[in-house]
Amino acid sequence: MEHATLGGGCFWCLDAVYRQVRGVENSVCGYAGGTAANPSYEDVHTGDTGHAEVVQLTFDPKVITYETLLDIFWTIHDPTSLNRQGHDVGPEYRSIILYDGTSQHRVAEDSMAAAAKLWKEPIVTELVPLKVFYPAEEAHQNFFEKHPEFAYCQVIINPKLHKLQQKFARLLK
Repeated sequence: MEHATLGGGCFWCLDAVYRQVRGVENSVCGYAGGTAANPSYEDVHTGDTGHAEVVQLTFDPKVITYETLLDIFWTIHDPTSLNRQGHDVGPEYRSIILYDGTSQHRVAEDSMAAAAKLWKEPIVTELVPLKVFYPAEEAHQNFFEKHPEFAYCQVIINPKLHKLQQKFARLLK
């Protein structure tokens, strides 16, 4: 098993999407990319910790590649939007890839270069080494499955799931 740590707006969105993908064995919402130790949701949303909302995926590279996980990443969020995704605004919602080792770094660089050709505006996604990942509070884990009727889930997450189904149907569980 390997890990991928990605941020592209609210972690509930990425979590809901990647839980649908074959080969993704686990998805954990959390915080990474900042300097504060053991941050809480409230800490991260002050903007002072430097952390982004992220998901850490545990995946089987024999079933799905890191590159394919990144292809999904570029599809389900806007990597040209600095410190925001839709109505979610702030540095905690930035687009970020936190790589684990040189092979992930190379794959992420190549993936970003390929994705840049698909967007009119420049990609602003940060590409940084993963130093530490802090799991979010239990209330944030698997939020979409627990609360599908929640307005945010209906309006924001469902369209991302629809995109996933349209473009990556062959990869779904």
